[in-house]
Amino acid sequence: MSLPPLVEPAAELTVDEVRRYSRHLIIPDVGMAGQKRLKNAKVLAVGAGGLGSPALMYLAAAGVGTLGIVEFDVVDESNLQRQIIHSQADIGKSKALSAKETVQGINPYVQVNIHEERLDSSNVMELFAEYDLIVDGTDNFATRYLVNDACVLLNKPYVWGSIYRFDGQASVFWSEHGPCYRCLYPEPPPPGMVPSCAEGGVLGVLCASIGSIQVTEAIKVLTGTGDPLVGRLMIYDALEMTYRQVKVRKDPNCAVCGDNPTVTELIDYEAFCGVVSDEAQAAAKDSTITPRQLKEWIDADEKIDIIDVREPNEYEIVSIPGARLVPKNEFLMGDALSDLPQDRRIVLHCKTGVRSAEVLAVLKNAGFADAVHVGGGVIGWVNQIEPEKPDHPQPGRHR
Repeated sequence: MSLPPLVEPAAELTVDEVRRYSRHLIIPDVGMAGQKRLKNAKVLAVGAGGLGSPALMYLAAAGVGTLGIVEFDVVDESNLQRQIIHSQADIGKSKALSAKETVQGINPYVQVNIHEERLDSSNVMELFAEYDLIVDGTDNFATRYLVNDACVLLNKPYVWGSIYRFDGQASVFWSEHGPCYRCLYPEPPPPGMVPSCAEGGVLGVLCASIGSIQVTEAIKVLTGTGDPLVGRLMIYDALEMTYRQVKVRKDPNCAVCGDNPTVTELIDYEAFCGVVSDEAQAAAKDSTITPRQLKEWIDADEKIDIIDVREPNEYEIVSIPGARLVPKNEFLMGDALSDLPQDRRIVLHCKTGVRSAEVLAVLKNAGFADAVHVGGGVIGWVNQIEPEKPDHPQPGRHR
């Protein structure tokens, strides 16, 4: 459905701006009025990672007058495979600052505001209030629900994108004109059920595919051009090179945008999404060991069976000596339980301790009372015991 332009036009374009945006100006559907609207627009990108990188670069190139970047992470070498707004020279630098420098190199006429802080319930309303449109490039459910609820409460549109391995999704959520994210996903998935990009990986160029869709939708919403993805979910499969759409209807029973909303203010989103389940927390309470304790057990030749519950590709990157691979899903399905030894203590580990805690709960329920898991996982092992080993890809924050 066609929607009115989100912002009013700026007073004028300078001669230099007319030269720069000439290819936009000769498109009848954009023209001088549309470009003036872009100049007058204020867009906030949540994250300067995989999706935020192409989004920020193309928003800047398109002439969006004010860009905000909320990002508290620093550039890591593992980011450079897909986060093209950063370079080798930026490793260790603030992502927000690195992104700002790149954006200003692309278009010096853009005002860039950086917000080097973690987005949470204490600051989201104030930050979002400064902008016309939000572009969400996060990769964790807690922040996604936070962004959605804040936008609904502020009556602001936002462009959402999601990527994983070879698959991507994108949509525009604007509760005034259609559904919100909760209409599509009323509840978050169970803890640990859906791996992040840091756990499952992502094809680097997929970020450009979905990020470019996000910018296209942002331009359409800002200028009132075309039919934005309000009420539609775009699904992209890079392996099959297919795009398909799914209609998303506004849910009258939606907790935040429905006829009788039950969420009328921001909540604790970490608790809502349950980063670690209650069962896993209970299982790990008195059954967590440190990497140094595990090293002592190995050196003392204790009767233990070290089991890595990550995925095979993670195991290939780095592993703890003597650990054998049994992916988490094999425990959840029950297939791995019959192969566990009865004469050795089971020691589980994953990347950071989240997945191994979930598996530990399964083992406790199956009668393996003395099973333990390694807090900090293989990252803790590398940092404390074998720093010469390659780092495991770090967990995402705003991407």
